[in-house]
Amino acid sequence: MTIPTGKTAHVDAFVRDHLPSKDAWPDLLFELPELAYPSQVNVASELLDAQVIAGRGDAPCLVTDVEVWSYGRLYEESNRIAAVLVDELGLVPGNRVLLRAPNTPSMVASWMAVAKAGGVVVATMPLLRRREIELIAEKARVELALCDARLSEEIAPVAALTRVVTFEELSRRAKTRPPHFANVATAVDDPVLIAFTSGTTGPPKGCVHFHRDLLASADTFFKGTLPCDARDVFTGSPPVAFTFGLGMHVVFPMRIGASTVLIEKPSPEAMIESVARHRVSVLSTAPTAYRAMLPLFRSKDLSSLRHCVSAGETLPLPTAQAWQEATGLRAIDGIGSTEMFHIFISAAGKDIRMGATGKPVYGYEAQVFDDSLNPLPPGSIGRLGVRGPTGCRYLDDERQKEYVRNGWNFTGDAYLVDEDGYFWFQARVDDMIISAGYNISGPEVEEALLAHDAVADCACVASPDPDRGNVVKAFIVLAGRHTPSEDLAKELKQFVKARIAPYKYPRKVAFVTSLPRTETGKIQRFKLRQLEAEWKNQ
Repeated sequence: MTIPTGKTAHVDAFVRDHLPSKDAWPDLLFELPELAYPSQVNVASELLDAQVIAGRGDAPCLVTDVEVWSYGRLYEESNRIAAVLVDELGLVPGNRVLLRAPNTPSMVASWMAVAKAGGVVVATMPLLRRREIELIAEKARVELALCDARLSEEIAPVAALTRVVTFEELSRRAKTRPPHFANVATAVDDPVLIAFTSGTTGPPKGCVHFHRDLLASADTFFKGTLPCDARDVFTGSPPVAFTFGLGMHVVFPMRIGASTVLIEKPSPEAMIESVARHRVSVLSTAPTAYRAMLPLFRSKDLSSLRHCVSAGETLPLPTAQAWQEATGLRAIDGIGSTEMFHIFISAAGKDIRMGATGKPVYGYEAQVFDDSLNPLPPGSIGRLGVRGPTGCRYLDDERQKEYVRNGWNFTGDAYLVDEDGYFWFQARVDDMIISAGYNISGPEVEEALLAHDAVADCACVASPDPDRGNVVKAFIVLAGRHTPSEDLAKELKQFVKARIAPYKYPRKVAFVTSLPRTETGKIQRFKLRQLEAEWKNQ
């Protein structure tokens, strides 16, 4: 096995110097012929310039409700911006550039421009606030930020940033620059992205990805799970600042010359409207959005849809079944992580087994381990370990040794693998509920609750109990005209008892108006545990 490497082009070596030591990296797998990259690769050259060189400059690349950017236009715009970054803003290869914007063509053009100039993108979610941005800017030693003017209020006071340039100003400056730019000949293993985790389990961690990582994710996930071509049209809800969104909206479609419909405010209604209006064939979003879209189908033509990718949280069986009944399509569940860049276990089409996440993506391996890191046989619940051509490299973070052990990436998920090699999600390791000696999977209880017509959304956590150690507590958002009551709580408890082992039912029920979620749709169960502790102390 030869792992692609090259001569660094980074003048500013901060990121390379603050990677974990090589012995703390996971094992990397590059046996596949698709992964034999040359030593010097710039991901913008491979994704964008290659389409223009191939004669696809007039083909649509980025679509909104008001305009269409061709590959040629994106190529010229990103070249002009790259020239501004280098000639006017003093960017040198290896410098970090913070991006802050919703899903817009300008966001993608700026992303490509930073890569072309040899910089390192540090993209941030639009909903992040000043303190969160400050932590990211300080951690990544960012001095320059490119920002949508509508989101500048939270970023302007960030002390670490010596320069904040709005996209509007950037566009004005770029108009005077030539439409061609000599991309920096970055090494295939030069960093191009620091993706910060959503912070559901503690302070956000900076995950460093190389130029080759983004290409490897496209060249494996597409080949083995999501066969598409240039005729496909992509859309969805994840922000481009999130690796799920960067993959599904930018890296994957551009790798094959397809187009993406960018939605600035991707509500369920907006996604349904975009699918119908733009004849979208590939939709990506979180399970909660798929549930929310179900009642909206009646007047819309969704016949163009071919693939529906679900990630961010496990896809509950009731949601998967309801989606198939409504659309005739099986949703593609997938587990990925910011550390791995994208999805590494999934299944599509006839290979989907309802309720299971799937099998390792082409080019990846997965295994279930016990707490001593011994492999477990099929049918056992243990810690998920995965490895492939991508892997965890935290920026200057001691938590590297927790995520990577014995060459495997440990995602923090508890899984079971069956005799046929399908992986079944049980819970986050930290979210397994131990009650009276029984291990109870919170998501399994949630799945049972979601099958009840009164439940629109729910999450289960451990609640301290003097007799059982912990019991299951369900936080439930009611659907429609249902109202909270003791009778309904009892009904839901009995409903769960009838669907799964009785010892797993939620002994406590709290009705809430909403659940705390990250911008990417993940339930913040730690906030529910905090809320439970506050209630207990009152």
